[in-house]
Amino acid sequence: MQQLDWTPQYFLYEMTRPHVARITINRPEVRNAINTPAHKEWSDLLDHAADDDDVWVVVVTGIGNKAFCAGRDLKYLSQIQQSSEAEKQADSQLMSQVTKLIERFDYPKPLIARVNGIALGGGFEVAMACDLVVAAEHVEFGLPEPRRGIYAGGGGVHRLPRQVPLKLAMEYLLTGKSMTAPRAREIGIINKVVPYEELDSAVDRLIDDIMLGAPLSIRATKQSSMRGLNLPLGDAFYAEYPAVRSMMESEDAREGPKAFAEKRRPEWKGR
Repeated sequence: MQQLDWTPQYFLYEMTRPHVARITINRPEVRNAINTPAHKEWSDLLDHAADDDDVWVVVVTGIGNKAFCAGRDLKYLSQIQQSSEAEKQADSQLMSQVTKLIERFDYPKPLIARVNGIALGGGFEVAMACDLVVAAEHVEFGLPEPRRGIYAGGGGVHRLPRQVPLKLAMEYLLTGKSMTAPRAREIGIINKVVPYEELDSAVDRLIDDIMLGAPLSIRATKQSSMRGLNLPLGDAFYAEYPAVRSMMESEDAREGPKAFAEKRRPEWKGR
């Protein structure tokens, strides 16, 4: 495991179990909203997890049970807008170094959103950007931006119509109304809904199922699935995917068939 060489200010970063990194937004005073320095820190933590060969799965969540992530910290944004030109320029320069989670279309490892509280606006966009979503039953999801005079430009207007039937997506986008976690599960936006007290165990069960597969196989599966979405089926079928090539050259690609022949559970090494 690669150790962090800095102490996060806005997040908690921990290995909650072997091969699983949890990144927790730790800003309860602003409902886990993200300002520019926090965006940079989050981006660095995601890069760290992606580069650490010992990390096979990444879980994203928020502190407490009130909010998952409220999106952009609008109070911070308002302060920056009223600051000096030098401060505005510094903030803009820092933001230029950030690759947001919602912009990581080709993140190499499974991302699980552990939705611990409301996920409105940017929080909902973050959840939709993850591969799998487990939510507490008290959670509400929604994109209320039109009711604030803005729009869901962090991917919401594009991801929602791709994840649910168009008419349903347009209803929630145009009205800005929220949906309950059970409703989000019903229409296919999230995977599981459980009582808050069972959230960790539900996430763990999902991770257990993922861990039955070889980590490089999981990465190859994710990369080919996500990149293939942008191609016609025939092109997607025959396209080259670097993660598939890495998988085929790995020790685990030999261990899987060997373990099957020997009627034992495979011992994955991630290489």
